[in-house]
Amino acid sequence: MAENKSYFFCGIGGSGMLPLAMIVAARGSAVSGSDRSRDQGRSPDKFGWIESRGIALFPQDGSGPQAGQTLVASAAVEDSVPDVAAANALGLPRMTRADLNAALFNAAERAIGVGGTSGKSTVTGMIGWILERAGRKPTVMNGAVMRNFANDTMPFASALVGEAATYVSEVDESDGSIALYQPDVAVVTNISLDHKSLDELHRLFGDFVAKARIAVINADDPESAPLLAGGNVMRFGFSDAAAIRGSDFEALPDGCRFAVSFAGDRHEVRLRMPGRHNAANALAAIAAARAVNIPVGQSVAALADFAGLARRYEVLGQANGVTVIDDFAHNPDKVAATLAAVAELPGRALLFFQPHGYGPLRQMGNELAASFAAGMRSDDRLFVCDPVYFGGTVDRSIGSEALVSDIIAGGGDAVHLTTRAACGAAMLDEAKPGDRILILGARDDTLTEFGQELLEKLAARA
Repeated sequence: MAENKSYFFCGIGGSGMLPLAMIVAARGSAVSGSDRSRDQGRSPDKFGWIESRGIALFPQDGSGPQAGQTLVASAAVEDSVPDVAAANALGLPRMTRADLNAALFNAAERAIGVGGTSGKSTVTGMIGWILERAGRKPTVMNGAVMRNFANDTMPFASALVGEAATYVSEVDESDGSIALYQPDVAVVTNISLDHKSLDELHRLFGDFVAKARIAVINADDPESAPLLAGGNVMRFGFSDAAAIRGSDFEALPDGCRFAVSFAGDRHEVRLRMPGRHNAANALAAIAAARAVNIPVGQSVAALADFAGLARRYEVLGQANGVTVIDDFAHNPDKVAATLAAVAELPGRALLFFQPHGYGPLRQMGNELAASFAAGMRSDDRLFVCDPVYFGGTVDRSIGSEALVSDIIAGGGDAVHLTTRAACGAAMLDEAKPGDRILILGARDDTLTEFGQELLEKLAARA
């Protein structure tokens, strides 16, 4: 439905906006856009690459939108933003990112939607890689760079443009837009507290899986239990209740291995990604691929070459015996999973966390604190800076100091330093050979740059 149309993306550099812009541009639409981060001088490499793809970028001052275009903007973007005001003055139709993505998704013959509180991007990338290796030529809409598809000419490969008939996308429950999607295969990785109450999440995910031909559900997740009652369910997990069942998990220095059994057959799985949570993600992807008739053995072979996603426990490098790892963990469930992966291997962890907003701290600060306090080992240490803030009228009365206070009360070793630079200097002072430095947080592309800067400073030590 996007061919030969013209779209203006307000916030085109966002993790959900950029892959969608790439997909509609590849399908023949004219695409232009703006981004506040570009105006602030952030992530110049990314915006330079976007322009190299033939996409015109404008300052976010109202000069970009033109007659005949459709404005694509987050539902949270206010009418006072100059580009939105200009689009309104021109009478342009407006779509959210989810509106446009759902229209593409729902037009596909084989639409695989991946929902859940944690693991969506990883499972989406795994399914996309399995389907690509199987010759299915999928279109994949992801919220993170898929390293298997990234190269020198496509460094920001958060989308894979294949045929329109097969569309794989993560779907978001945080804004309720999951309700827009009509999946052939609906995957739910897990359900836990994030942006909405559990009652709301149960309703949203229940409606989502009820529409699918096959629902792929986590048999190990207590909050997903109500979804298991449907007649269209394929269960995955490590419990005996799972049809796609994992067993014999073993952590390895460079990933993990485990077995998967289905219909009497057993296969040995080797992943280049650490953590039991990634083994569960792999089981979800194997089950989703099986739902579109890809044999389990074929999926297992593909996953052996799956390189993971940017900022999902991504090892940036090692210098002077210290390993620097970049990770997207930002909610209680993701933090718990990352810390569990950290604990599987020896070595102290120096953790840096930048909360992804003041609102999330109010919504889930207590649960975040509990995840950190429970997951950190006795010699691990956490450094927390102030939440990311790009401007606006958000209530900033509750900040990182409250989070750190709760973590300390729970038994964790944590400190609040207002700036990222101060946290970085403190971690460098502490770091010794054998340590791992982890950069945790979301919604800020410069976190990776921060991790790379720390790695360079470690390497520069005498």
